[in-house]
Amino acid sequence: MFLWDKSYNLKGFWYYILGSFILILFSTIGQIPLLFFLDYDSVSVDTTSVDLLNTIPSNLRLFLIMISFVLVLPGIWLVVKKLHDLPLMSILSGRKNIDYNRILFSFSLWGSVILFMVITGYLISPENYEINFKFKEFLILLIIALCLIPIQTSVEEIVFRGYLMQGFGHWFNSRFMALFMSCVVFGLLHIVNPEVTQLGYGFLFVYLIGSFTLGTTVLMDDGLELALGFHAANNLFIALLLTSDWTALQTESVLKDISDPKFGIYEMLTGAILYPMILYIFAKKYSWTNWKGKLFSKVR
Repeated sequence: MFLWDKSYNLKGFWYYILGSFILILFSTIGQIPLLFFLDYDSVSVDTTSVDLLNTIPSNLRLFLIMISFVLVLPGIWLVVKKLHDLPLMSILSGRKNIDYNRILFSFSLWGSVILFMVITGYLISPENYEINFKFKEFLILLIIALCLIPIQTSVEEIVFRGYLMQGFGHWFNSRFMALFMSCVVFGLLHIVNPEVTQLGYGFLFVYLIGSFTLGTTVLMDDGLELALGFHAANNLFIALLLTSDWTALQTESVLKDISDPKFGIYEMLTGAILYPMILYIFAKKYSWTNWKGKLFSKVR
């Protein structure tokens, strides 16, 4: 089982607290290069962190932000292998090996959905968009995105829906609490994102329901593979296809959203309809059963 295996000698939750601080330390070290490129002379009383980040050219900014996640990878190895004395597969999957077909299927499915929504949005309301495509800048973006965004999304999934979910499950001896706590922490960490500032706290609904969708997927499928593919497709396709002046990822994408930011039917549709549909497709394809046991039973 993904959360519990009799062969694993899981340590107390304080080890997970310590491990989390170690991972935060590695992430903080990874952000140091970014600090050297910030134009502090532009700082004023009204300057936001987003404004400060925007003093760096977009492709360089994306590279510097993503590189901090690369630095977390050795931290994950150190925490899991040395602090907990566990195999890396213990926080990746209940299978003996990573199922790359699952990653590819999830990536293709959600990537197709995003592509469809962006094209449909542009065709319905072209006045809300402007063509942002510049060949040289986009080519650089493509290389950075393909190399680093899958690492960024994988690190987030491994830390939150792998490491912390296992820790919460061991602490509470409850699969539901493992799901609830890891998803809430993941969702609330996005409270500082500029999207929330622009659209209001209601937009946290999208983060939270997306987080619970992926958390449920992990428990039902007994591994991170589907969540890894989904998350990578989400960030990669959005980075390449659509940007705006008020989102966390501002890139040299194909389109730029110039409409007034608002939390409306599009966001509600994504959260309330599309995410459950994705769960339904996963459940049908991989023949998920025993929902009550996998989501609400004790871990051990």
